[in-house]
Amino acid sequence: MSLRDRLALGRRWQLRLTRGMQVAMVGLFVVGFVRGNTGILVNTAVAFGVSLLPALLERDYDIPLDTGLTLWITTAVFLHALGTVGIPGTEGTFYNSIPWWDNLTHTLSSSIVAAAGYTTARAFDEHSDAVRLPPRFMFVFILVVVLAFGVFWEVIEFAIGEVAALTGSRAVLTQYGLGDTMMDLVFDTVGAVIVAVWGTAYLTDIVGTLTDRLNDRTSGSSR
Repeated sequence: MSLRDRLALGRRWQLRLTRGMQVAMVGLFVVGFVRGNTGILVNTAVAFGVSLLPALLERDYDIPLDTGLTLWITTAVFLHALGTVGIPGTEGTFYNSIPWWDNLTHTLSSSIVAAAGYTTARAFDEHSDAVRLPPRFMFVFILVVVLAFGVFWEVIEFAIGEVAALTGSRAVLTQYGLGDTMMDLVFDTVGAVIVAVWGTAYLTDIVGTLTDRLNDRTSGSSR
């Protein structure tokens, strides 16, 4: 069963939701421009760019993604962009006014990283006899990849915050201390576990497509 079928939403509705969130991100970018807020501008621009990746993968690499997966990716980046803006007309953002917002976005974002790590590793496993990744190892692999990326992200947040403090500029990303960092890593782990336990079944089609692309490249280079 595909993720689209699991969500019980038709392809047309999922495309509409995806396009709606992309349009909304453009609107959030405009809000950042009006406010002169660099953080909003950068975060919404990056989020919008990530939402375009499924279409680019299909166009440039012939890797079609299920509309449910596209909606999953777009939802994660949209909620992050929305969190940097908050309620129009107020100075507060969802990140600093809603306690669980950061946890939600970290869970969704880490699930995307977990899915990307799983599909890539699994495709190489299927493609090459020299690579053997048992199911139990794959579970650990997903956790390690996500936690490594989570730590890397926290280091980036810290570095950006320190540079902003030294230069007196507005930080594009904000870190709220050690406690916040540890909670971020906890919910990164939650997202990884969700993919490791339930999500891999819905990534089979993408694994198969990536494996076919690797096989095609190998057969083409050996001629």
